[in-house]
Parts: sequence; C-alpha cells; structure tokens
Amino acid sequence: MKNKTLIVLLFAAAALTTCKREELPKVDANGKVELTVTQNSVNGNSAMLTCNVSNIENYKVSQHGFCWNTTGNPTTSNAKTELWTLGGVRFSQTIENLIPATTYYVKAYIVIQNVTIYSKQTKITTTNGTVTDIDGNTYITVTIGNQVWMAENLKTTHYNDGTAIPNVTDGNEWAALTTGAYCWYSNATAYKDTYGALYNWYAVNTGKLAPTGWHVATDAEWTTLTTYLGGESVAGGKLKETDTTHWASPNTGATNETGFTALPGGYRGRGGAFGGIGGYGYWWSATEFEYLLRLVPGHVLRLQHHGTQVQLR
Repeated sequence: MKNKTLIVLLFAAAALTTCKREELPKVDANGKVELTVTQNSVNGNSAMLTCNVSNIENYKVSQHGFCWNTTGNPTTSNAKTELWTLGGVRFSQTIENLIPATTYYVKAYIVIQNVTIYSKQTKITTTNGTVTDIDGNTYITVTIGNQVWMAENLKTTHYNDGTAIPNVTDGNEWAALTTGAYCWYSNATAYKDTYGALYNWYAVNTGKLAPTGWHVATDAEWTTLTTYLGGESVAGGKLKETDTTHWASPNTGATNETGFTALPGGYRGRGGAFGGIGGYGYWWSATEFEYLLRLVPGHVLRLQHHGTQVQLR
C-alpha cells in the first residue's frame, strides 16, 4: 500500500505542475503580414519613408526598419536602419547619407520569430543638392565618400561678407597684385556660366571666397578625395566630364562616375597670361606653402603666399 500511495502522489504532483505551452501564431510564408512603403519626401542626401504593416496584431516584432542599395533587391545585409519595438501598425524613418542624383532601391522589413519579412521593392531617386552664393548663383553639389563638393566652378564676384572682389583685366596689373582679384577667362564674360571665374591666391587666402558654411578645400581634403577614388592615377577620370564637348579629344578615361563634372577652364598665370582652356583644369586648395625656384646654381628665389593647386588634364 505504501508503494501504491507514493505512486499516486507522484502522479498528482505531476498533474499539478504540468501546463500546456501556448503556441504563437506562425509567420505565414505566403505573406499574410504585409508591408507597404510610401515616400514622404526625397532630397539630395536623404529620404523620409513610411511603412504600413497589415495583419500584425497577433505578432511580436523584434526588429524593423528599411534597407536599400543601388543595384536592386536589397536585404538587411545591405545598408539599413534598425528600429526595435513596433508601437503600432506603421513606422516612419529618414534614411540618410545618400548620394545626390542617384537611384536607390528600398524595402521595409520586420523580424518576427527570427523570420525577416520584406515589403515589395520601391525605387527612389535623390535630387541634386545645391548651394547658393552671395550673388545668388546656385550650384549643384555631389557627395563623394564622406565629403560634399560643389559640382560647378565658383563664379561669385563678392566675398561672402558682401565685399566686392576687384575684377582685374590688365595682365601687368594682375601680375603685380598682392590682394584678391578675379577675372573671366580671356576677360570674356561668355565663359562665366560654363567655367566660372578665375581667382588669384590672395582671394582664396581671405577665407571668405566660398559661400557661407562652405570653404575652399585644403590639400588634405583633396588627398582624401583622390584616395577614396583609388589614387591620383585614376581619380582624374572619375571626376572629369565625359565626351569632348568641353575637353579636347580624346578625353581618354573620363567617366564622371562621381558627378563632379570637372571642366577644363584653363588658368591665368602669375604673369597675367591666359592658357589651357579645353585641355587643363586647375582648382585652388586653401593650403598655403612656400616653395623654392632655382634660377641658376647658387641663387634661389623664395616665393611665398601661393597655395597648392590641383590640375586635371
């Protein structure tokens, strides 16, 4: 009897502690849970998106967000945002650090029970970024790596504090300058819209030439750009406008894959002469340096107050 009683008690204890596991709704592989993406706004570097989620009431979402790429059919292994608890049947978010004038493919996603559900793919195209100088000239901007560049040459005739920049046309006067000045190539305003203005180093060195909130790039920033593009031997082609509308034929290797659209605006030398249009483009950096020019053995002319330049040809 004692043994039988013990057995009964054990079974009773088992009955008291046994419970049935509540089954969670299974994620329907055929897409009962549906995600629909709408575009709220798209600009040069970002897009505001909203996702509406249907048939989600019985599920617990552990993660959600948007993913995107430029090739199509994005997944969470591509660029993505990450949000956690879903507090409702829709979510909105801004995706950032996009490249202007670029087409992206975007999906919303949610994660339920370690299963990732995607929306249908939607396509967005970012606009060109812009910046406006004190004269009211508006320029397209492009993002290359982590840097934002103007994709057109500057053509302001005023510093960003409103002070007029002298327009010096005479070659001898240009050669003798020790203060800021600008001119148009060959002193012809017909070159303004396409190539912008030519500035001397003294105008650059004021620190007031670029639009407010911008600056003339330093030598180090140019180096960051060329390094990002694979080095100086290939960066030029990725920056140059394609075809031979402005560049002399054959313009070999020019892809303009960055959207920088570098043009061969030529130069005005320290002696006041113009040259190089169609074949060369020069851009100032804000980095000042001293260099030595050997005229004859034992005689050195020290030239100061000149900045480094970037040359494309």
